[in-house]
Amino acid sequence: MLPGRSEDLEKDGVKITRLNVRSRDCELDPLSAEFQVTNHEAEPFTYTISFDFVSHSGEVLAGTERTVPAVKPGQTVNRTVDIGRLPPHESTAVGVRIAKVRSVPADEAPAPAGPCPPSGIRVTLGDADAAMGLRVVGLHLENCSTRAYHIDGYPRLQLLDEDRKPVTGVEVLRGGGGISTVTGFDDPPQPVTLKPGQSASAGLMWRNTVTAGTSVNVPYVRVNVKAGARPVMVTPELDLGTTGKLGVSPWKKDEVP
Repeated sequence: MLPGRSEDLEKDGVKITRLNVRSRDCELDPLSAEFQVTNHEAEPFTYTISFDFVSHSGEVLAGTERTVPAVKPGQTVNRTVDIGRLPPHESTAVGVRIAKVRSVPADEAPAPAGPCPPSGIRVTLGDADAAMGLRVVGLHLENCSTRAYHIDGYPRLQLLDEDRKPVTGVEVLRGGGGISTVTGFDDPPQPVTLKPGQSASAGLMWRNTVTAGTSVNVPYVRVNVKAGARPVMVTPELDLGTTGKLGVSPWKKDEVP
């Protein structure tokens, strides 16, 4: 029987089915876990699962993430997630749990690597920068096609909840909107032409301040690079508190090093 609570071993269509262990200093040292993903939706979905490997006391010793692309409706696929090797000074890992599951329609999933998407562009999410309750995360756009790509203005955003339903009551502001002053965030938009291989960036900015009311968390954001562009769904995990505001900066061509 697998160690851990049932809610840690099965969540949102993902189920841990086996721990693979080997001996280290006469103790059991799990190095990987087998899991399965079942798509209960009516269209193909891409799943990104965060796993925690834990000690006897529940301390998280290591975390890792695995993406399972384009699982068909009703399909169950089996995969393995590998922890690698723990540093010698770490406690022995004895269990694994599902920390988080995010799933997006396969035709809207980001494509950070591999063949260029049919749209000719890649839209991906950058790392978040957090300081004193202020959050900033980048959106990156790469022209991976063989022809020029033109943009002018701001990314078009739709905020979505845990069930990928539209979130209401949040104002998406062009520029900083008084949230904070960040260099370049309030610059006016300019036409941008990306040659094949060139890229551009925009930013999302918010605060996680909580005062009166209910905190709003937005795990998913559907991004249209411009009007009519094919949407891409990213997972910036917006913890908007009770602010009701999200700022977005205009697209700018990335400087070539």
